[in-house]
Amino acid sequence: MVHALHAVEQQLNQVILGKPQQIRLALTCLLAGGHLLLEDMPGMGKTTLAHALAQSLGLSYRRVQFTSDLLPADLTGFNLFDARTQEFRFQPGPVFSQVLLADEINRASPKTQSALLEAMEEHQVSIDGATRELPSPFFVIATQNPQNYSGTNALPESQLDRFMMRLSLGFPERAAELELLRQTSGRNNAAAAIFGSADLIGLQQQVDQISCSDSLLNYVLDLVTQSRQRDDMQALSPRAAKALVRAGRAYALICQRQFVTADDIRHVFCAVAEHRLQPRGHAGQTGSASLLLQQTPCQI
Repeated sequence: MVHALHAVEQQLNQVILGKPQQIRLALTCLLAGGHLLLEDMPGMGKTTLAHALAQSLGLSYRRVQFTSDLLPADLTGFNLFDARTQEFRFQPGPVFSQVLLADEINRASPKTQSALLEAMEEHQVSIDGATRELPSPFFVIATQNPQNYSGTNALPESQLDRFMMRLSLGFPERAAELELLRQTSGRNNAAAAIFGSADLIGLQQQVDQISCSDSLLNYVLDLVTQSRQRDDMQALSPRAAKALVRAGRAYALICQRQFVTADDIRHVFCAVAEHRLQPRGHAGQTGSASLLLQQTPCQI
C-alpha cells in the first residue's frame, strides 16, 4: 500500500495545481494520525484540498461551516426526546465522521472552538454524562482565515497545539494558475477513493515501525531546547517534540524508506513547529521555525 500513496499524491496534484510539497505534508500529517490546520486567505483551495484528501483516502466526510452562532451541540450532537417511545434518542453530530472539515474555524465563538478539544485529543466526546467513541481513523481538517480578517477569533494556544501541522497554500505559480483558468468546469475536485479505512490504519501502524536513530532524536531535542532558550518566542513542548518525530517517520514512509533522515525532520519542522512558536512581544512576527533550523546545527 505504500506505492498507493504516490497514486494519492498524483491525484491530489491534479486537483490542487502547483503545490506538491504542501500536498505531501498534508498526507504526512494524516498518515501520522495528526490533525491539520490550513490557514490562508479565502479562495486559495483550502476546502478543495480537504475534500479531495477525504475522497482519495476513502473516508466518510462531513463539512461544518463555522459561524459566530454555531453551538457545541451542532458539532457533537444531542439527545432528542422521542414522544413515540417516551425515551431520549441520541442524534449524532457531524463530529461522528472519519474526516471532519471545520471550515473557517476561527469564525466561531471560543466556546464552540473548545468543543473540539476532547474529540481531537481523546477521539471521544462526552454528552450528558455519556462518553461516545468517535470513528477510527478520525481526522480534523480545519481551515481558517488570517486573524486580521473581520469576524475572526484567534484560536487559543491549547487548541493550536492539538493540530500536528499548520500549512498555507499561498498563491499558485503563473503556469499553474494559467492551467487553472483553462479549466472550464467551475469545480474540478472529484477524486476517486484509492484507499480504504483498513488500508490507512495499516499504513499508520507501519509509521510506528520506521526507525529513528538516537542521533536524530538528539537533533530533535537540540531544536526543542533551542526554542526554550529564547525569550522572543514560545518554547516547544514535549508534545511538539513527539509530533515532530512521528511526522518525520510518516514522511520517511511516503519516501519509501524504513528509517528517518535529518532531511525528513527538516522538511516537516516548519509545518509542525511554526504555529506553536508564538512570538513574545513582537506581534505579527513569522519565520521562527526557519530561524531555529538555521541556528541549530545537525551533528549527524
